[in-house]
Amino acid sequence: MALPKTPSPFPSPSFSLLLSLLFLALQSPLSFSADTISSNFSISGDQKLTSKGGDFVLGFFSPSNSSKYYIGIWYKKVSQQTPVWVANRETPVSDKTKSELRLSDDGNLVLLNQSQTQIWSTNTSISAKSTVAVLQDSGNLVLADGSNSSRILWQSIDHPTHTWLPGGKLGLNKVTKQNQRLISWRSSADPAPGIFSLELDPNGSSQYFIQWNKSVQYWTSGTWNGKIFSGVPEMTANYNYDFKYVNDSDESYFTYSVKYPSVISRFVMDFSGRIQQLTWMEDSQEWILFWAQPRALCEVYSLCGPFGSCSESSGTFCKCVKGFVARNQTEWDLQDQTGGCVRRTPLQCGSNNSANVGKDGFYPMDSVKLPVNHQNLDVGSAEDCESACLNNCSCTAYSFSGGCSVWHGDLINLQEQYNGSNGGTLYLRLAALELAASELPDSTSKKGTVVGAVAGAVAGLVVCLFIVRVLIRRRQKRRRIHAVKAVGRALVPFRYSDLQHFTKNFSEKLGGGGFGSVFKGFLSDSIAIAVKKLEGLHLHGEKQFRSEVSTIGTVQHVNLVRLLGFCSEGAKSLLVYEFMPKGSLDTQLFQNNSMVLDWNTRYRIALGTARGLVYLHEKCRDCIIHCDIKPENILLDASFVPKVADFGLAKLVGRDFSRVLTTMRGTRGYLAPEWITGVAITAKADVYSYGMMLLEIISGRRNSEQTEEGKAAFFPALAATRLAQGDVGSLADHRLGDDVSIEELERACKVACWCIQDDERSRPTMGQVVQILEGFLEISMPPIPRSLQVLAESPENINFFSDLSSNQSSRTRSATSTGSQVKSTASRSSNV
Repeated sequence: MALPKTPSPFPSPSFSLLLSLLFLALQSPLSFSADTISSNFSISGDQKLTSKGGDFVLGFFSPSNSSKYYIGIWYKKVSQQTPVWVANRETPVSDKTKSELRLSDDGNLVLLNQSQTQIWSTNTSISAKSTVAVLQDSGNLVLADGSNSSRILWQSIDHPTHTWLPGGKLGLNKVTKQNQRLISWRSSADPAPGIFSLELDPNGSSQYFIQWNKSVQYWTSGTWNGKIFSGVPEMTANYNYDFKYVNDSDESYFTYSVKYPSVISRFVMDFSGRIQQLTWMEDSQEWILFWAQPRALCEVYSLCGPFGSCSESSGTFCKCVKGFVARNQTEWDLQDQTGGCVRRTPLQCGSNNSANVGKDGFYPMDSVKLPVNHQNLDVGSAEDCESACLNNCSCTAYSFSGGCSVWHGDLINLQEQYNGSNGGTLYLRLAALELAASELPDSTSKKGTVVGAVAGAVAGLVVCLFIVRVLIRRRQKRRRIHAVKAVGRALVPFRYSDLQHFTKNFSEKLGGGGFGSVFKGFLSDSIAIAVKKLEGLHLHGEKQFRSEVSTIGTVQHVNLVRLLGFCSEGAKSLLVYEFMPKGSLDTQLFQNNSMVLDWNTRYRIALGTARGLVYLHEKCRDCIIHCDIKPENILLDASFVPKVADFGLAKLVGRDFSRVLTTMRGTRGYLAPEWITGVAITAKADVYSYGMMLLEIISGRRNSEQTEEGKAAFFPALAATRLAQGDVGSLADHRLGDDVSIEELERACKVACWCIQDDERSRPTMGQVVQILEGFLEISMPPIPRSLQVLAESPENINFFSDLSSNQSSRTRSATSTGSQVKSTASRSSNV
């Protein structure tokens, strides 16, 4: 007989496991992977919402690891935390563990701080009995009816902060008069609303403005012409986006969508005052800037604040004018210079100290963009203008150019090294202590002479003490310099201190780009050099740097800038190149108003540049794809021989041309479509960039430059259309007059239009480009690229150059008959 079972005094293993799992569940955050906040659910501390597809995250974050916390939405799949929306921009919390995001009794989503005080709310009228908040894969936080999730009560995408996500609207509600706008962060570490904003014109015109302080408009998109905004011709190259503009009785808004779901892209109203389009590059793990307006940073109104000056040639852009210091150095270091500068020494005007009477003076600032809000005085001379300003204690500056202009209070929107309209010499009022003795000569100058003599004597003694060491170092330096001449292709290793000496501590900046800044210097035997201080290269140690430099040093061609030497000391990486006296091609084409490059020189530059690229693509042991061909990277020697610069700084591509690391930063306007769509990059990407640059060589202006009347213009679309019509003569730079070879012009236009075809398989190789330009290959008529057809069909843009070529009618008519008769000059001709 079976014995009855006795109950065990211990729970079964399965029951123990169940209890353990239940205990762990109770201890774990309930919101670990949820995308929804319901009535019994909230966010606190490190808890987060994650969208269903894992694209976005909502939770507490702290910019720059500060002690302030915000509720925000950021990308889940981007390694750099990038907030796209912030709830409590102006009211951060200090303790995220005691703060809470939850649904209130009235159904709104609210944020409570550590004192359980409400600091943010969706603040909408709700008739639903229950609500839920859901984070969607579009980055949109939706407050919906709990019983009908399709009924949206509020959504974050209707209340953007500084980021405009795909699918979001930016426009005007004509019923509520509410204008959706992007408002910049105050700085990189402060999400509070800044002073720059982007919004649709509230007066009803279909154009967007960027505004300073909600009052000054300094950039406009131009009006919507049915396909693009007239001031943004780059919209025609919309390989990545679909655009839509809606204007009805209830609302006007603009929206866009991304064609490829894998592309992560966004538009941002940056705290620098520019609207930017950025795309995430997974390979390089960084955001790449593809487009920004205004194009020049110094065009941003009051970027540097009161008494701050902007300079495009300076790597930091903003600085305080003489006699002033940053109002808030902490904000200045965070690149928020909008607070401007304050006087280091107060003015003496109005002081009761009689000894200080008349001690204020003026410091001349040449070639500056004069600030706004001036007053005109009716005086007859510069001396009277200066006296009038000096006798008014509120006067801070004056200028005299045919008339007297004075400024009172803060000086806004100063720009140095400015040669445009409204430029001149500004006389800045300063206290005597801020002016050099030579600028305000008085009895103290004699004391300065005595002090200078004593200092000079002491300096001479110091030099004598170290004379031996100096001689030794000079001898070593000569040896290294002579090595540049004597050792043909061998690269010379320089010390950083030597390069400091050669460049006078990097005082003369020639320019800058994606890899760093370039400075002019001289070796001891007066050989001019260009020293590039590398920035942002992802090199891992001196060994890799030397390996890359060694490879670049072996690449030598008459149309490539020659590398002479290098420096690698710790974090300092520099390259020493031969100096190019005529500077970069963009300076000669777009900025040098004193001389216009003749057609023969332009054609030689186009051909020489193509030969240099052929060498990089086909003649090197490993194919080198430049990835950033543009006029700024084509340098000219004393005889205007072109030399391609910045080659080889990209990762070298092996024999497998189907892949290349997309770590390079190209330039919008010259980028091939495959860069934006994310497909593999080949040498044909350089061909596309070359074609865009060739069109600028032909026209003498930027491809996207507006007309003098402010109309939109995209020269590639015009060139493709006019070429197909046989009207090629009007495409040349109008400043050249009749001094243009029509045969070469047509050949160059055809080459350029083949180079910019959307499909890289339709583009020629650079070797074929050289043969065509040399006249050894015949070239057929290219089709108009699909990306240009939309703009080409616009009558507004087709007639763009009609007013510029009125004096070329005879040359245009002859081009029609002559251009169609171009024949091959060699037996091995073929069509591309």
